[in-house]
Amino acid sequence: MRKTRFGILGLLATVVLSAAVAAEGPGSWSKGAAMPSERGEVAAAELDGKIYIVGGFGGERDLEIYDPAADKWSRGAKFPREIHHTAAVGLNGKLYVIGGYVLDWVPTNAVFEYDPVKDSWSEGSPLDVPRGALVAAALDGKIHAVGGVGGGRKNTSAHEVYDPAAKKWSKAAPLPTPRDHHAAAALEGRLYVIGGRTDGDYAKNLAANEAYDPATDRWESRAALPTARSGIAAAGIDDRVLVVGGEAPSRTFNQVEGYDPKSNTWRTYALMPTARHGLGGAAVNGKMYVIAGGPKPGGSSSSVNEIFTP
Repeated sequence: MRKTRFGILGLLATVVLSAAVAAEGPGSWSKGAAMPSERGEVAAAELDGKIYIVGGFGGERDLEIYDPAADKWSRGAKFPREIHHTAAVGLNGKLYVIGGYVLDWVPTNAVFEYDPVKDSWSEGSPLDVPRGALVAAALDGKIHAVGGVGGGRKNTSAHEVYDPAAKKWSKAAPLPTPRDHHAAAALEGRLYVIGGRTDGDYAKNLAANEAYDPATDRWESRAALPTARSGIAAAGIDDRVLVVGGEAPSRTFNQVEGYDPKSNTWRTYALMPTARHGLGGAAVNGKMYVIAGGPKPGGSSSSVNEIFTP
């Protein structure tokens, strides 16, 4: 009788555990080598198979470079100035760092270019609108810088497009829902701008999901992010945009939600092991690398490097 009872209890425990795992959704997480420095409010970008982490709330200037193939870190030339809440994009062999906050939360319009071959920085063409907590992504050989916080600590709907060949920025259709601490990813010829907050207030998180078509210079509202959050990261993998992390006044998020543009639907994936915000995310060879970020709401940091395989 006792053996039967323990057998039933063991079976029930297995069923409950299996149900809990299934509830998390598909995909798996693994750990990569920790970043040499602990940071929050960073920018991340993939360039030629490596991931670059720049900036940080603590004024860090070291350029951290991660090689996923070797699971090793190295450092490049120091960034020219202290910066946080900036945006980064890898394109045509160069790393572009765009906008952000300098000094006492002052938005900047500065743009810097990093050449990995020369291991050196140079100042590029500035944005027209200074802003921090913006997003940027490469689409069709150009860089789109969207939203953020501008003057008076208010959101801007600014959408500027950089042409590396002409080395000039131009204006594009403004973001319909002005916001900051949002995320962006390019997928199948469209730019998706997701989540965020209003005027820097993470008690006012948003679930907005808006898609930009460069052929028509128009935005379209799409299915809302299931979990409204800000301080998030996103990456396009296969046919979906994955959105991870975030914060609210009461908590940080470990939710992983994926958007399918074809069906205009969202899917829940396995939870991120370490909930955090202000993190960096980049995709390499079908995996998303989620690096740094704060495990507590507000000014916190980490060196965590977690890898998601959908």
